[in-house]
Amino acid sequence: MAEAILHDGSAIEVEVRGSGPVVLLPVDPRPVEGEQAEEMRKWGADPALGRNLIDGLGDAFRVAAFDYTGHVMAAPKPDTLTPDNVAADLLAVADAAGAGRFAYYGYSWLALSGLQLALRTDRLSALVMGGYPPYDGPYAEMLKVTAATHEKSLAPPPPSDRPVEPGDWSSVQNVPGEAQARQFVTLYRALQGFDDKAVTLTCPRLCFAGSADEIVYAEEWGGTRVDIGGPLVRHRAELEARGWDVVVLDGLDHMGAMRPENVLPVLRPWLERTLL
Repeated sequence: MAEAILHDGSAIEVEVRGSGPVVLLPVDPRPVEGEQAEEMRKWGADPALGRNLIDGLGDAFRVAAFDYTGHVMAAPKPDTLTPDNVAADLLAVADAAGAGRFAYYGYSWLALSGLQLALRTDRLSALVMGGYPPYDGPYAEMLKVTAATHEKSLAPPPPSDRPVEPGDWSSVQNVPGEAQARQFVTLYRALQGFDDKAVTLTCPRLCFAGSADEIVYAEEWGGTRVDIGGPLVRHRAELEARGWDVVVLDGLDHMGAMRPENVLPVLRPWLERTLL
């Protein structure tokens, strides 16, 4: 087990497995168990997501897995989770794994983090963005959602017995702590001037999302519509002209397109063609 020191001096464990071209995976290598696992299943998530992705790639690639989301939730960075610092953290992980050059796969906010990384280093051998569009991304909408979440963190609502329904993001019951929520406000506020339509990259790159990946929040969460799959459909020709490989997973929403049984049939063949 390797260890990387991040921008704020905190440490994160990096599990390195396999041999071959290096692939950075910001996922938890340890399956979630118990009540938390049951809650994840209600949402349509896989409690063993990270482990399944590692197992699905580890025989062909040198996989460096690290739970970056879990880390920032456990050790929040309310004032310093900026694009520059996130990219620096990812490079620190690559250094800890002994990777001069490496591919990167991230999903959702970790996908946009990969895009920011690609703009700040020439060490990427490949970039894969899942669950967040590299072109016409919903940065303003995500700032509204994270700001509403931060407001809720200041006065958390009482527990509700409302049943969880997959895809109904308004039924979220666990409001993060103030520092946990504010770090994402910091991130998306720093991205408000970012023009993803002006981005030029040279490394091989793939983006994918579910065709049904559209999250609509209730008024209490800002009444915001976050469209993830739409930009890939609307701008597919432009993305391909800019050198992106584009995959739209028919009928899948945000959680469904994240599941390893849907990711690996897209991710692994593409990495094999690109890196091996």
